[in-house]
Amino acid sequence: MKFLFDLFPIILFFVTYFVTDKDIFAATAVTIAATIAQVAWMWFKHRKVDGMLLLSLFLVVGLGSLTLVFHNKTFIMWKPTALYWAFAVTLAGAKLALGKNLIRSVMEKQMTLPEPIWSRLMWSWAGFFVFMGALNLFVAFRFSEETWVKFKMFGGLGLMLVFVVLQSMMLAKYIEDTPEKND
Repeated sequence: MKFLFDLFPIILFFVTYFVTDKDIFAATAVTIAATIAQVAWMWFKHRKVDGMLLLSLFLVVGLGSLTLVFHNKTFIMWKPTALYWAFAVTLAGAKLALGKNLIRSVMEKQMTLPEPIWSRLMWSWAGFFVFMGALNLFVAFRFSEETWVKFKMFGGLGLMLVFVVLQSMMLAKYIEDTPEKND
């Protein structure tokens, strides 16, 4: 359910784009409103908002507003790249500047891995985010607007799913099976 909640603004962007006969500006306005509503809901429900969601809010409102004010779709097309690259910089920066592996911080309660594997996992995620940011720009500026919208909805999510499955396959050999207890 959280996955759908996280995708809420993207889904509304996609639906609005096609319902309004490919009006990227209407889709952008809906996305800004949806992201604000999403953050407000999280705040009222949990009195806390995840840092990634706040970053997304900042980028959606900032680049979305520039899109609407200047009536230029380029700004909103840069948003996924800015978000992906911010994730990559955060992961790499935490490791290089602070010696902290943020992937490990998030996942170490679920599994125990040797240090080199944690490092490989973190760098593979950082590299994946750099790749995704570059791929977004390639699709945004080499293909039609409609192709970019479809890529944003399906291509990005599909590649993320493939990457997670590949990561899971790599990590599977490090996960120990625990025998079930018979009560």
